[in-house]
Amino acid sequence: MNIIIIELRTLMLFLIVVLVIISLFGFVIRKLLGAERKKWFSYNYLNERHRKLDLSVRIFFTTLFIMSTYYTIYNDMVEIAWYFETWFIIIISLIASEIIRAFMEWKYAKNRKDFVATIVEMMFMISIVFLSIKTNFFGLFNS
Repeated sequence: MNIIIIELRTLMLFLIVVLVIISLFGFVIRKLLGAERKKWFSYNYLNERHRKLDLSVRIFFTTLFIMSTYYTIYNDMVEIAWYFETWFIIIISLIASEIIRAFMEWKYAKNRKDFVATIVEMMFMISIVFLSIKTNFFGLFNS
């Protein structure tokens, strides 16, 4: 029980550090490019079309998430396919949402540098997540 609490604390600390690093990177890259800063936990839709596309992506991935959860719970197999894993669906949904945002910023934003900043931020986030998974969270949970 004590080991679980320690690992949970380590995971929470790791997630906080990663979130701070990603936020600082986003702040610096937007400052360097002269792009507008995004507000935390807001949608910042550029127009009605962007809102509808983003809503469609969210509905699709939420449905996919529910289906994969059902499949995981009621499947007798010991292992499930990697594309039904929760982490994979969440990562792909975030990437799809950011790609739509970058496209809409490229097409409709007043400042043309906004889409470059969005793409650079997305690539940085993907790199951090991929590195974390491949290195087993940088060796934090090696027993």
